Amino acid sequence: MDRERTLQFNERNIAEFRRRGGTLGGPFEGAPVLLLTTTGAKSGLPRTSPMMYLPEGERIIVFASNEGKDNHPSWYHNLRANPTATVEVGTETFTATAHEITGPEHDRLYAIQAGRYPGFAKYQEGTDRIIPVLELVRDTD
Repeated sequence: MDRERTLQFNERNIAEFRRRGGTLGGPFEGAPVLLLTTTGAKSGLPRTSPMMYLPEGERIIVFASNEGKDNHPSWYHNLRANPTATVEVGTETFTATAHEITGPEHDRLYAIQAGRYPGFAKYQEGTDRIIPVLELVRDTD
């Protein structure tokens, strides 16, 4: 998808997610999806991205797959510049801090996600980069 089509696709999914109380239909029906709002690394403006995630107990794990493209998604660069983000899961909204996961834990979590959703295996096969895995840790203030 080109950038403009991707933005339109995301806007439709964001609106649907909020309208349906934190769920999406179509190809995402039944899949765990969240909205992640980061601060633009260059612009400083809020940027919201819908994405699938892996719920693991109380943990929320996200994958910077960017559909298997050779570059990381913008939201990943935004989190590297400012790891604090707003997360919307279902009807709940909270602030979280992103922590990158590496090594064997990265591999374990990515394998779980790819096993549940084979598209993630294809994403990794389609690029030479290692797809980052991040945990969104709920802030306790």
